[in-house]
Amino acid sequence: MTFRSLILRDLVLATRIGGGGAMAVGFFIVAAALYPLGIGPELVLLRRIAPGVLWVSALLSCLLSLDRMFQADEEDGTLDLLMLSSFSPTGLVLAKVLAHWLTTGLPLIIAAPYVAMAFNLEHGPMLTLIFSMLLGTPVLSLVGAVGAALTVGVRRGGMLLSLLLLPLYIPVLIFGAGSIEATLFGTGAEAHLIVLLALLLASLALCPIAAASALREHVQS
Repeated sequence: MTFRSLILRDLVLATRIGGGGAMAVGFFIVAAALYPLGIGPELVLLRRIAPGVLWVSALLSCLLSLDRMFQADEEDGTLDLLMLSSFSPTGLVLAKVLAHWLTTGLPLIIAAPYVAMAFNLEHGPMLTLIFSMLLGTPVLSLVGAVGAALTVGVRRGGMLLSLLLLPLYIPVLIFGAGSIEATLFGTGAEAHLIVLLALLLASLALCPIAAASALREHVQS
Protein backbone atom coordinates (compact mmCIF):
# COMPACT_ATOMS: atom_id res chain seq x y z
CA MET A 1 0.00 0.00 0.00
CA THR A 2 2.86 2.41 0.83
CA PHE A 3 4.61 1.67 -2.47
CA ARG A 4 1.43 2.32 -4.42
CA SER A 5 0.68 5.44 -2.36
CA LEU A 6 4.10 6.89 -3.15
CA ILE A 7 3.61 6.33 -6.87
CA LEU A 8 0.11 7.85 -6.82
CA ARG A 9 1.38 10.81 -4.79
CA ASP A 10 4.13 11.57 -7.31
CA LEU A 11 1.72 11.19 -10.22
CA VAL A 12 -0.75 13.60 -8.60
CA LEU A 13 2.01 16.11 -7.82
CA ALA A 14 3.33 15.92 -11.38
CA THR A 15 -0.19 16.54 -12.70
CA ARG A 16 -0.87 19.48 -10.41
CA ILE A 17 2.48 21.14 -10.97
CA GLY A 18 2.22 20.61 -14.71
CA GLY A 19 5.38 18.65 -14.34
CA GLY A 20 8.02 16.94 -16.27
CA GLY A 21 5.83 14.86 -18.58
CA ALA A 22 4.39 17.71 -20.64
CA MET A 23 7.70 19.58 -20.57
CA ALA A 24 9.64 16.49 -21.69
CA VAL A 25 7.24 15.71 -24.54
CA GLY A 26 7.21 19.34 -25.64
CA PHE A 27 11.00 19.47 -25.68
CA PHE A 28 11.14 16.13 -27.54
CA ILE A 29 8.78 17.33 -30.26
CA VAL A 30 10.43 20.73 -30.67
CA ALA A 31 14.01 19.40 -30.61
CA ALA A 32 13.28 16.65 -33.15
CA ALA A 33 11.22 18.95 -35.38
CA LEU A 34 14.11 21.40 -35.76
CA TYR A 35 16.04 18.94 -37.93
CA PRO A 36 13.43 18.53 -40.72
CA LEU A 37 12.89 22.28 -40.68
CA GLY A 38 16.60 22.96 -40.96
CA ILE A 39 17.49 20.25 -43.47
CA GLY A 40 14.45 20.61 -45.70
CA PRO A 41 12.44 17.98 -47.59
CA GLU A 42 15.37 15.59 -48.17
CA LEU A 43 13.52 12.39 -47.32
CA VAL A 44 16.47 10.03 -47.77
CA LEU A 45 18.71 12.14 -45.54
CA LEU A 46 15.98 12.58 -42.91
CA ARG A 47 15.40 8.81 -42.78
CA ARG A 48 19.14 8.27 -42.41
CA ILE A 49 19.59 10.63 -39.45
CA ALA A 50 16.28 9.73 -37.78
CA PRO A 51 17.63 7.05 -35.35
CA GLY A 52 20.22 9.32 -33.78
CA VAL A 53 18.04 12.43 -33.74
CA LEU A 54 15.08 10.70 -32.12
CA TRP A 55 17.16 9.00 -29.44
CA VAL A 56 19.24 12.07 -28.62
CA SER A 57 16.06 14.13 -28.30
CA ALA A 58 14.45 11.50 -26.05
CA LEU A 59 17.58 11.26 -23.89
CA LEU A 60 17.78 15.01 -23.36
CA SER A 61 14.04 15.15 -22.65
CA CYS A 62 14.43 12.62 -19.84
CA LEU A 63 17.15 14.75 -18.28
CA LEU A 64 14.82 17.73 -17.88
CA SER A 65 12.83 16.33 -14.96
CA LEU A 66 15.42 14.14 -13.25
CA ASP A 67 16.68 16.84 -10.90
CA ARG A 68 13.21 17.00 -9.30
CA MET A 69 12.99 13.26 -8.61
CA PHE A 70 14.16 13.68 -4.99
CA GLN A 71 14.80 17.42 -4.76
CA ALA A 72 11.19 18.46 -4.07
CA ASP A 73 10.88 15.96 -1.22
CA GLU A 74 14.25 17.05 0.17
CA GLU A 75 13.19 20.70 0.22
CA ASP A 76 10.01 20.14 2.25
CA GLY A 77 11.47 17.47 4.57
CA THR A 78 9.46 14.56 3.17
CA LEU A 79 12.59 12.74 2.06
CA ASP A 80 14.01 12.68 5.60
CA LEU A 81 10.73 11.34 6.98
CA LEU A 82 10.58 8.60 4.37
CA MET A 83 14.21 7.59 4.90
CA LEU A 84 13.77 7.47 8.69
CA SER A 85 10.54 5.46 8.46
CA SER A 86 10.28 1.70 8.22
CA PHE A 87 9.80 1.89 4.47
CA SER A 88 12.66 0.38 2.46
CA PRO A 89 14.92 3.00 0.82
CA THR A 90 15.23 0.70 -2.18
CA GLY A 91 11.45 0.56 -2.42
CA LEU A 92 11.35 4.36 -2.23
CA VAL A 93 13.78 4.62 -5.16
CA LEU A 94 11.79 2.10 -7.20
CA ALA A 95 8.57 4.02 -6.56
CA LYS A 96 10.22 7.27 -7.63
CA VAL A 97 11.67 5.65 -10.76
CA LEU A 98 8.34 4.14 -11.76
CA ALA A 99 6.55 7.45 -11.23
CA HIS A 100 9.20 9.25 -13.27
CA TRP A 101 8.90 6.75 -16.12
CA LEU A 102 5.10 6.97 -16.11
CA THR A 103 5.18 10.77 -16.30
CA THR A 104 8.16 11.11 -18.67
CA GLY A 105 9.19 7.90 -20.42
CA LEU A 106 5.72 6.62 -21.30
CA PRO A 107 4.55 9.96 -22.82
CA LEU A 108 7.74 10.03 -24.91
CA ILE A 109 7.00 6.53 -26.23
CA ILE A 110 3.46 7.58 -27.14
CA ALA A 111 4.69 10.71 -28.92
CA ALA A 112 7.62 9.05 -30.70
CA PRO A 113 5.69 7.49 -33.65
CA TYR A 114 4.10 10.83 -34.50
CA VAL A 115 7.47 12.60 -34.40
CA ALA A 116 8.99 9.79 -36.49
CA MET A 117 6.55 10.56 -39.30
CA ALA A 118 8.41 13.81 -39.89
CA PHE A 119 11.49 11.72 -40.73
CA ASN A 120 9.68 9.49 -43.21
CA LEU A 121 10.17 6.34 -41.12
CA GLU A 122 8.28 3.32 -42.35
CA HIS A 123 6.26 0.81 -40.31
CA GLY A 124 9.16 -1.53 -39.47
CA PRO A 125 11.64 1.06 -38.17
CA MET A 126 8.81 2.77 -36.29
CA LEU A 127 7.97 -0.46 -34.44
CA THR A 128 11.65 -0.89 -33.61
CA LEU A 129 11.70 2.67 -32.29
CA ILE A 130 8.82 1.87 -29.95
CA PHE A 131 10.38 -1.40 -28.73
CA SER A 132 13.78 0.21 -28.21
CA MET A 133 12.24 3.05 -26.21
CA LEU A 134 10.20 0.59 -24.13
CA LEU A 135 13.49 -1.04 -23.12
CA GLY A 136 15.69 2.05 -23.07
CA THR A 137 13.65 4.73 -21.32
CA PRO A 138 13.37 2.72 -18.05
CA VAL A 139 17.17 2.48 -18.07
CA LEU A 140 17.35 6.27 -18.37
CA SER A 141 15.07 6.64 -15.34
CA LEU A 142 16.94 4.02 -13.28
CA VAL A 143 20.40 5.41 -13.99
CA GLY A 144 19.02 8.91 -13.58
CA ALA A 145 17.82 8.02 -10.08
CA VAL A 146 21.42 7.36 -9.06
CA GLY A 147 22.52 10.75 -10.35
CA ALA A 148 19.52 12.47 -8.76
CA ALA A 149 20.31 10.82 -5.41
CA LEU A 150 23.96 11.86 -5.60
CA THR A 151 23.08 15.49 -6.32
CA VAL A 152 20.10 15.84 -3.98
CA GLY A 153 20.51 18.88 -1.80
CA VAL A 154 23.06 20.44 -4.17
CA ARG A 155 22.09 23.95 -5.19
CA ARG A 156 21.68 24.27 -8.95
CA GLY A 157 22.58 20.61 -9.35
CA GLY A 158 20.98 20.30 -12.80
CA MET A 159 24.21 20.95 -14.69
CA LEU A 160 26.18 18.60 -12.45
CA LEU A 161 23.50 15.95 -12.91
CA SER A 162 23.78 16.26 -16.70
CA LEU A 163 27.56 15.93 -16.59
CA LEU A 164 27.26 12.80 -14.43
CA LEU A 165 24.59 11.09 -16.48
CA LEU A 166 25.39 11.85 -20.12
CA PRO A 167 28.42 9.49 -20.25
CA LEU A 168 26.35 6.74 -18.59
CA TYR A 169 23.57 7.20 -21.14
CA ILE A 170 25.87 6.57 -24.11
CA PRO A 171 25.31 2.75 -24.26
CA VAL A 172 21.53 3.25 -24.35
CA LEU A 173 21.93 5.84 -27.09
CA ILE A 174 24.22 3.60 -29.16
CA PHE A 175 22.06 0.47 -29.03
CA GLY A 176 18.75 2.34 -29.16
CA ALA A 177 19.69 4.23 -32.31
CA GLY A 178 21.53 1.18 -33.65
CA SER A 179 18.42 -0.98 -33.46
CA ILE A 180 16.46 1.46 -35.65
CA GLU A 181 19.35 1.82 -38.07
CA ALA A 182 19.68 -1.97 -38.33
CA THR A 183 16.00 -2.22 -39.22
CA LEU A 184 16.41 0.50 -41.85
CA PHE A 185 19.24 -1.42 -43.53
CA GLY A 186 17.54 -4.82 -43.13
CA THR A 187 20.21 -6.40 -40.92
CA GLY A 188 17.88 -7.13 -37.99
CA ALA A 189 17.58 -5.31 -34.68
CA GLU A 190 17.43 -8.36 -32.39
CA ALA A 191 21.02 -8.08 -31.14
CA HIS A 192 20.61 -4.40 -30.24
CA LEU A 193 17.31 -5.03 -28.46
CA ILE A 194 18.83 -7.93 -26.49
CA VAL A 195 21.62 -5.63 -25.30
CA LEU A 196 19.03 -3.03 -24.28
CA LEU A 197 17.18 -5.74 -22.34
CA ALA A 198 20.43 -6.71 -20.61
CA LEU A 199 21.07 -3.06 -19.72
CA LEU A 200 17.55 -2.82 -18.31
CA LEU A 201 17.97 -5.93 -16.14
CA ALA A 202 21.38 -4.80 -14.89
CA SER A 203 20.06 -1.32 -14.10
CA LEU A 204 17.05 -2.76 -12.32
CA ALA A 205 19.32 -4.88 -10.15
CA LEU A 206 21.99 -2.29 -9.33
CA CYS A 207 20.65 1.25 -9.64
CA PRO A 208 17.98 1.17 -6.86
CA ILE A 209 20.59 -0.12 -4.40
CA ALA A 210 23.14 2.52 -5.43
CA ALA A 211 20.56 5.33 -5.27
CA ALA A 212 19.29 4.14 -1.87
CA SER A 213 22.86 4.15 -0.53
CA ALA A 214 23.38 7.71 -1.77
CA LEU A 215 20.15 8.83 -0.10
CA ARG A 216 21.21 7.21 3.20
CA GLU A 217 24.51 9.07 3.08
CA HIS A 218 22.68 12.34 2.40
CA VAL A 219 20.26 11.88 5.31
CA GLN A 220 23.01 10.88 7.75
CA SER A 221 25.32 13.76 6.78
